[in-house]
Amino acid sequence: MSPPGRPKGELHRSAQRGGDPTAQPMLAVHGLTKYFGHGERPVRAVDGVSFEIRKGEVLGLVGESGSGKSTIGRAVLKLTEPTAGEVRFEGTDLARLSARAMRPWRRRLQIIFQDPYASLNPRRRVGDTLAEAMATHGLHPGAARRERIAELLSLVGLAPEHAQRFPHEFSGGQRQRIGIARALAVEPEFIVADEPVSALDVSIQAQVINLMSDLRERFGLTMLFISHDLDVVEYLCDRIAVLYLGKVMEVAPARELYASPRHPYTQALLEASPRPDPEARRARRLLAGDIPSPVDPPSGCVFRTRCPHAQDACAASVPALREVAPGRFKACLRDDIP
Repeated sequence: MSPPGRPKGELHRSAQRGGDPTAQPMLAVHGLTKYFGHGERPVRAVDGVSFEIRKGEVLGLVGESGSGKSTIGRAVLKLTEPTAGEVRFEGTDLARLSARAMRPWRRRLQIIFQDPYASLNPRRRVGDTLAEAMATHGLHPGAARRERIAELLSLVGLAPEHAQRFPHEFSGGQRQRIGIARALAVEPEFIVADEPVSALDVSIQAQVINLMSDLRERFGLTMLFISHDLDVVEYLCDRIAVLYLGKVMEVAPARELYASPRHPYTQALLEASPRPDPEARRARRLLAGDIPSPVDPPSGCVFRTRCPHAQDACAASVPALREVAPGRFKACLRDDIP
């Protein structure tokens, strides 16, 4: 079922508020790096990524499969230990905390997983799953916990009696609503949404995205929203960071990025995105080849082997993510690309 007041199966655009642009960021990631494996040829899943998210903002993280999006989300929450870099949440570097020191922060930072079935214990009733999250942090003891479980289920569009069911008794969209309820159970301030609708049918995706937008407005949530679907990200996010082979290519406010992308990779992604209008015609710059291996990335700009504008200089140095207009950043040596 759709959230109250929202049309079933239709996306509505987020309010695009995003907090005070002059305020200190709630989350500041600097030089985040994650290598898998040892020796001279590790898998460079994430390589020196930096971004900031202000309180109340939703930052979209997009890119092709294998670009490192989910690894970033997990490293931010220390579900995966970063190899290097800083992850500062309200000034505290979470990357340097021990597992014990990190535990009090777990309540404030939560995650919604991509697979709504694999992330739920099939042997536990939904109510027990929600109760466990609250019990871990000492929230809502006794009868108040049952009331809170009923409230959470109603909040995500389910019935209180669903607390007695097992995950296999729900549809994919309902299971993802349960995953959202579990993340909200400990009353977090920041949520990583890791491809939360990619496993769902298109009509169900719209319902879940509308639900997340409503919850964001109701609770003032701050989010890192990870997706490969540019249309989904456009409706929910205030700003977008475009990732390629473990590096950020471009960061911009959502509406500006869709109206005038500055990086060749962003341009190619948007041109490849399908449109529902059969009469619409547009030029497409198809990228040649496949995304390179993170074991052996190209020298210089990692996108240069597929970039239609690459020059010899692109192989010589790694382009810095620099500000090219107020609030707009790109990692490209060239400023003459239309």
